[in-house]
Amino acid sequence: MSSPAVLACWNAELRDHSPLAVVRWAIARANGRAIISTNFRPYEAAILHAATAVQPDIPVLWVDHGYNRPATYRHAEELRARLGLNLKPYLPRLTPAHRDAIHGPIPAPEDEIGLRKFSTLMKLEPFRRGMRELAPTVWLTALRQAQNPNRAGLGIVSFDENFGALKVSPFLHAADTDLETYLAQHNLPNEWDYFDPAKADDKRECGLHAAWGQQAVPG
Repeated sequence: MSSPAVLACWNAELRDHSPLAVVRWAIARANGRAIISTNFRPYEAAILHAATAVQPDIPVLWVDHGYNRPATYRHAEELRARLGLNLKPYLPRLTPAHRDAIHGPIPAPEDEIGLRKFSTLMKLEPFRRGMRELAPTVWLTALRQAQNPNRAGLGIVSFDENFGALKVSPFLHAADTDLETYLAQHNLPNEWDYFDPAKADDKRECGLHAAWGQQAVPG
């Protein structure tokens, strides 16, 4: 674990670096144990491109909860082929049909307790399993401050208490227009039909990057 002073120093150092430079910095400190996580939401082709440009075989942790829309699955396969992704899919222990039969439909946006239970079962458990098996020291994410109010105060580098890894977000300060420019420059596709049933809207955290997620799934 890095001290707050060290994290503050790193964040000051990296604040004006390009995303690609941040990726290089992160992977250089990983001792061969960097990973990147993705859910193939809009603009994530950018960080997948940057990460594989530095380390082509970097493990890509993807929780496929089974509720993605067809366009998202097609987008995932297109990026897998174009970028040669070393994709590591982790699936829940229940299929969507099994979960729905036992627990009912996906909870509504106003059902906070139901959404947390859904996320724990279908997203957090397989993600924790993936992190335990891949055992990264550095975890690259596509987090951005503009995504929701919970992320506005984040740093590019932080120590993630939930998963015990150095979490690095190279595009943290990027606006949508920055990412649109990046995708255009590198001729990368985007995907707009994405929907995360564990959040129900873009202003909620699913638990991967929130304190409650640490207690949701037994270690």
